[in-house]
Amino acid sequence: MTSLSARPDGKRRQLAPYAFIAPFYILYALFMIVPIGAGIYLSMTDWVGLGTPEFVGLDNFADLARDTSFHKALGNSLIYVLISIFVVVPAALLIAQALNTKGLRARDLFRVTFFIPMVLSPIVIALVYSLLLDRDYGLLNSVLRALFGAGNTNWLGDPTLAKVSVGFVMLWRWVGYLTIFFLAGLQAVPKERYEAAQLDGAGMWRTFTAVTLPGIRPVTAFIVVTSFIGAAQIFDEPFLITGGGPGEETLSVAMFVYRAAFDRQQFGYAAAAGLVLFVIVFGISQVLNRLLSIGRTS
Repeated sequence: MTSLSARPDGKRRQLAPYAFIAPFYILYALFMIVPIGAGIYLSMTDWVGLGTPEFVGLDNFADLARDTSFHKALGNSLIYVLISIFVVVPAALLIAQALNTKGLRARDLFRVTFFIPMVLSPIVIALVYSLLLDRDYGLLNSVLRALFGAGNTNWLGDPTLAKVSVGFVMLWRWVGYLTIFFLAGLQAVPKERYEAAQLDGAGMWRTFTAVTLPGIRPVTAFIVVTSFIGAAQIFDEPFLITGGGPGEETLSVAMFVYRAAFDRQQFGYAAAAGLVLFVIVFGISQVLNRLLSIGRTS
């Protein structure tokens, strides 16, 4: 009798862990799996936001393959990714290395200063840089005229300069945020490694490449992957500063999706573009994970 009465309690104890973790999986299914499935279905329909979606199969993807605007958006997003990985990330590493120098005074003040752009509203950032880069009344052109007698440079209207302007705002906004991660990684590198390198007669560059970079490899991998994902999905900077212009010279894929959905009411077409972006970002991020060996301890 004792063993029989104990069985229900034993089953309850076995099911208890699943009951505790069930809310996570329920919420994950509701807010992740279901929306992804709905997005995939929507990408194969023609829907204007009202009524019943009309199933069109892969027609939306075929149209994307011929859409020059989408191709332009992909190219622009690639430029933003390159700026993020090869300009913003190295700049953040250099600043973190400087902040990690022994004897640096007011280190906490510098950290806060570099991090401030991250907490500012994108609307405020857009307003500031619109005033700074304005062709006729911008502060930058005023300074250039006063110092060098330069004309009114159209920072936001020239195709090349518009990309440079967006890239500069990306640098200004994100470098401080990434610096915090790099600084944490640098401070976690054992000091004994630097002492051993010094005893071996290693110079500054040799110490940096042989000790610092391997020591912060997991942090670097995390930053590179997240920076790639963020830049590939960039929306705020080009939308608020240039509006995707001039023409489509700063149009990103995220802006293309926004225009398709809310300007042209092509929700199925927008979902298809978003799905293509998701596949590209997911695939490349997995490749980066493997190349950078995330999780490998040095």
